[in-house]
Amino acid sequence: MVVTDQGPTQRGGRIVFLSRSPLEHHQLVLVEGRDDAMGVGLINQLSFRLSSLKDLQTFNEIFKTEGVRVDRTMNHGNAWSIYCYDPEENRLELYAGSPWYIAQPCAEPLDLDESEEVLMAQTEALVRADPTFMLKADWAKRQAAAVGVDPATIDVD
Repeated sequence: MVVTDQGPTQRGGRIVFLSRSPLEHHQLVLVEGRDDAMGVGLINQLSFRLSSLKDLQTFNEIFKTEGVRVDRTMNHGNAWSIYCYDPEENRLELYAGSPWYIAQPCAEPLDLDESEEVLMAQTEALVRADPTFMLKADWAKRQAAAVGVDPATIDVD
């Protein structure tokens, strides 16, 4: 795995994103500086990629109906996420990738009750204002080289 991003957390620790895939921003996330309420381990969450923002909105509705404990919903610019807990209190992330990339961490509030069109427009405005902005396809080519994959062999779509 290679480090895809890293930086300070809102709680004062450091967060590191790692991936072995040229198409996935992160497959493992490590974080330091966690307090007792979050636990003492370095693994921040297990992440599960969904196909679309609409799928994420569907899970949000299911979680409300089923009473799943949601920690928060976030707009990361490169993805939209729901952070929740499984029955054993492990933190999970369900996320859908956006067509854009900006350096992480980026953690803006996300209202999944908004329409898909509104969320796309809000996210595009967020990422285009960031100096690290690039299209996901361009980021994937850069990431492919970092993990030792020929960029010509990947299909971002």
